[in-house]
Amino acid sequence: MAKAEGETIIKKYANRRLYNTGTSTYVTLEDLAKMVKKGEEFSVQDAKTGEDITHSVLTQIIFEQESKTGNTLLPVSFLRQLISFYGDQMQMVVPTYLEQSMQAFTDQQVQMREQVTRAFGETPLGKNLQVPMQMMEDQVRRNTEMFRQAVQMFTPFAAAPVSPAQAASSSRKADARDIDDLKEQLRSLQSRLDSLGA
Repeated sequence: MAKAEGETIIKKYANRRLYNTGTSTYVTLEDLAKMVKKGEEFSVQDAKTGEDITHSVLTQIIFEQESKTGNTLLPVSFLRQLISFYGDQMQMVVPTYLEQSMQAFTDQQVQMREQVTRAFGETPLGKNLQVPMQMMEDQVRRNTEMFRQAVQMFTPFAAAPVSPAQAASSSRKADARDIDDLKEQLRSLQSRLDSLGA
């Protein structure tokens, strides 16, 4: 099986077919999307030249997901801003910033789930708990604001730039408030459920 440091090699042929060398089967972009969601590492190579074309294939997957689901992750304003960075002096900084922002967002979600588990443990409410959408929307708003502030820092004549440390500190305080609010709401809900059970 063709693997490079734990990565499965996917070969793309001229007829656009994708061949998974790890499973010796042809796959689709949808199959590759599932592999990404499962955390499986792979790289895509042009079957004829051996060129690494992983970036363009992942971009195709995003395009497909954005078109078919109707639940877009990339708002128009974000896409416009991203496009404006191409050819700009900031182009070299953006990929690293976006990568770190997505990692920070993922880490925050893990911390939130861990805090909820610690707060409510193995109670029925704790087992069935879903983080309310409002909390997720608040988190997205905070991350968007952090991105806006970071872009301002690199924009000439930006008014009152905020340091990453200040933005992170503000985000942590907001996270703690959100968790406290969630705990209070869940205690109230648990109390109601207990009284109904009695």
